[in-house]
Amino acid sequence: MSISYEEASSEPLRAHPRLQVGRAAGGRLRWLPIAGMSLALVSIGALMWRGGAEVRYQTAAIAEGTVAARVTANGTITARVTVQVGSQVSGRIQQILVDFNFRVKRGQVLAVLDGELFQASVAQARANLQAARGNLTRAIAQSKNAGRVLARGRALASKGLIAGADVERSESESVAARGDVAAARGAVAQAQAQLRQTQTNLGYTTIKSPVDGIVISRNVDVGQTVAASLQAPTLFTIAEDLGTMQVHTSVPEADVGKLQAQSKATFTVDAFPDERWEGTVREIRNASQVTQNVVTYDAVVDVENRGGRLRPGMTATVSFEYATRARAVLIPNAALRFKPRDESSSASSSGKVGKGIKEPKASKSGGQRPVYVLVDGEPERRMVRLGISDGKVTEFLDGELQVGDVVVLGDAEGGGKRSDRGGRDTARKLPTRL
Repeated sequence: MSISYEEASSEPLRAHPRLQVGRAAGGRLRWLPIAGMSLALVSIGALMWRGGAEVRYQTAAIAEGTVAARVTANGTITARVTVQVGSQVSGRIQQILVDFNFRVKRGQVLAVLDGELFQASVAQARANLQAARGNLTRAIAQSKNAGRVLARGRALASKGLIAGADVERSESESVAARGDVAAARGAVAQAQAQLRQTQTNLGYTTIKSPVDGIVISRNVDVGQTVAASLQAPTLFTIAEDLGTMQVHTSVPEADVGKLQAQSKATFTVDAFPDERWEGTVREIRNASQVTQNVVTYDAVVDVENRGGRLRPGMTATVSFEYATRARAVLIPNAALRFKPRDESSSASSSGKVGKGIKEPKASKSGGQRPVYVLVDGEPERRMVRLGISDGKVTEFLDGELQVGDVVVLGDAEGGGKRSDRGGRDTARKLPTRL
């Protein structure tokens, strides 16, 4: 059972049975309220000493250096030219003559399909062509005979030996015979086209490489049936040249305006984490890609594949350098984030400063960000205008700063770290009960 300070001061000790029991036991519990108040006074003194502890500042001197602004994006390494080799006809895989990582030449045979059905189609087309040529020969003969009959009829009709109707019938038969010849010639042409088609399909049963390159994937095995009725299935993937690779990156729309073609880029891959690769931006494609409401653009980077160590499909972390400043005045980014704990939010909004903070000097450029300079042991606010940043330091453009000034990075009270609550007094309230 706990006893409050108010209860201990207003109620006699004899009103508490437990205290009476304690007094009967030797009077030792009589000193509990006095000990509790002594402990409270010690706590108050400790908190007061803590509130008056000396504030120590972490500082850094303004210096000159080189800063480079970069845009970072992730990408995937691919070959510059990748060809997917498929099949235009259906059939069963009879032979596979290449495998993964095989170097091939243009026209080299990669695989062979079973061509028995296509050979039968070629034989049938040849037979149809032969029949069409026979029909053409017969039609030509009939047309010649009709022409001779017409000539004799006209000669006899001129002498009055036959009727004129017989001559007219001979003329009609001659015209029909010439039409049969034209139709037979057309049938021969159709048979020739059919033969060429079947021969072409037979040639498609031999899969050949369309380019010089290296086989990076094989998607079929011997005995597998290829169905090309709706679309051509991919049998092999050939990279034309792995000596020069490309990195396709996804650059956010907020950063794509900072990039341009022919600019330099560097990247790393997980396979060689200690090695940095250099490349050149080939193009920034206009087609956007939307993933989970995030709009990105493809920036293509060309890179030389030294020793063939880069492989298609590797993930790359690419850094695009879009601006560089040499001999620039640099401010640590930690100084831009610092805010004295004695400066209240109301004072900041009104332009005033709190206790212990010196009045800021006027900035010629009407700076955009506050920076605190340590003057006579106290932080003094200066307004500065900033340039590019690399994430660690930021370029100083204009304001009341110069090389050698000491800016405040952070503060610590009594040797401890600064509170995460913005430096406000976080002393705990005294307990009301013991």
